[in-house]
Amino acid sequence: MPRKKSAHPTSGPPGLPCGARRGRLTLPADLSAGLGYDAVGMSAEHGKRVMDRLPRVGCVFACDEHWWWIVPAGSHIGLVWPSVTSYSVGAYVGPPSGPRTARTPRNLRLIHRPEGDSPYTPPIPLYFLACHIAGVMPRWSVAE
Repeated sequence: MPRKKSAHPTSGPPGLPCGARRGRLTLPADLSAGLGYDAVGMSAEHGKRVMDRLPRVGCVFACDEHWWWIVPAGSHIGLVWPSVTSYSVGAYVGPPSGPRTARTPRNLRLIHRPEGDSPYTPPIPLYFLACHIAGVMPRWSVAE
């Protein structure tokens, strides 16, 4: 009998141990995520460069040396995110190392809160900056 696919994809930080518990990034209660949300992860080093260059930044979480940017659900459709990023459907991320709790990665914290009422970082500018940092040409398609 074929195995069912997990409802929560396992794309996350590089080196996530097989079977490590995953937790969903939790947005502040007063921010509306009516479009649903995913997360784009990258190293803190790259994250600092991106933060300085984006005109508008939504919620950004940090877990050890990995930063997670909240984007509208489906921001991966038709795009090839560069290898310096991790895309997490549903914003389920796992602990990079050390002891973990049942719900959240170790040392997870909100490091940037948007000024407005939207938790989202615009995904296209984030995508282009990630491609620039990775030194790759942006790639997208209109077909799934």
